[in-house]
Amino acid sequence: MNVNSFSIEGLPRIEFGSGSLRKLPDIAAGYGRHLLLVTGAQSFLASAHSTLLFEALRQRGCSWEIVKIAVEPAPTFIDATVSALQGKAFDAVIGIGGGSALDAAKAIAGMLKPGNSVMDHLEGVGPELPYAGPSTPLIAVPTTAGTGSEATKNAVLSLEGQFKKSFRDEKLLAEWAIVDPDLIATCPPQLIAADGMDAFTQLLESFVSTRSNPMTDALARSGIMAAKDALLPLHADQSAASREKMAYASLMSGICLAQTGLGSVHGLAAPLGAFFPIAHGVACGTLVATATAINIEAMETREPDNPALRKYAEIGRRFAMQKGLNGAEARSYLVATLRQWERTLAIPRLSTCRVTSADFPRIVANSRGSSMKTNPIVLTDEEVTRILAERL
Repeated sequence: MNVNSFSIEGLPRIEFGSGSLRKLPDIAAGYGRHLLLVTGAQSFLASAHSTLLFEALRQRGCSWEIVKIAVEPAPTFIDATVSALQGKAFDAVIGIGGGSALDAAKAIAGMLKPGNSVMDHLEGVGPELPYAGPSTPLIAVPTTAGTGSEATKNAVLSLEGQFKKSFRDEKLLAEWAIVDPDLIATCPPQLIAADGMDAFTQLLESFVSTRSNPMTDALARSGIMAAKDALLPLHADQSAASREKMAYASLMSGICLAQTGLGSVHGLAAPLGAFFPIAHGVACGTLVATATAINIEAMETREPDNPALRKYAEIGRRFAMQKGLNGAEARSYLVATLRQWERTLAIPRLSTCRVTSADFPRIVANSRGSSMKTNPIVLTDEEVTRILAERL
């Protein structure tokens, strides 16, 4: 095997496994005694996990303040939170929750010390000033299996109806990622479906990305197969084994996307999430089968030697568990499997989220961000429009 040169960016220290939340108090206290906790509006704080965590922190002499976020974080929320906390010194920020809570924690940790507006640093919006830091140490604890935000250096911020952009810098990377599969036990089926499809999409798009490499390929393969084995069982009837596999798949998806970038599904998910009331995981889940099919069709027509075609076939062959399945037949099996997942998981179509065909030009025009740049083939506007039309 020839191994071309590649680069791997920083990763957090990772604690993975059932019960790993018990390690958080000692890790947090290692930074100091004054902590900021950023979490969702209710689920974690209402759980037995929070009671045990807070008691363990008290035993270590820690005090903390809590910031709650119930929706995707907006720059105005980050700025208002940072302004309200000015004059208080925090030794560490702990983000506990889904992708929105972790992204909010990442952005707040990044802006607490500098104190300026996060709008100064958002990609594609405003002055795009370099971020100098310093960031407050961040500990990321996901309670869903979807975004992989615990392993990435970007915080996704949205302004409803206008944009969905990243605040991105190496200094924003969490120092610790504590991934405890037990924390996803209370997720409802519709959240498991959306989050799981997000994680799978990130893995598949990383695998075929133009920036993929042998190391990320190995991680993506393992994550893809974990998701394949666990997502439908977890959605139907949670078990500890399924939770562990999906938590692992989500973590791998975050590690991979941070190194490789993504593709057309995430290119479209950004404007869809900015302009319409559509959750990110739903956007990914509703598009991934069709986008994969159109990627494959475009490469078979225009770039038959594109290495991503072999990779799509590999995943189809692994899914089918048929060693002799290759080429177009294997790729068709992959697409058919993803379409079956759409139906089984009851992923909504775009029309249920107020998208109409009249919106297509604006969505397509705003889809050409960083994710689309690492798609394995450059899709035409007509092909991107077809992805939307087929899922309307």
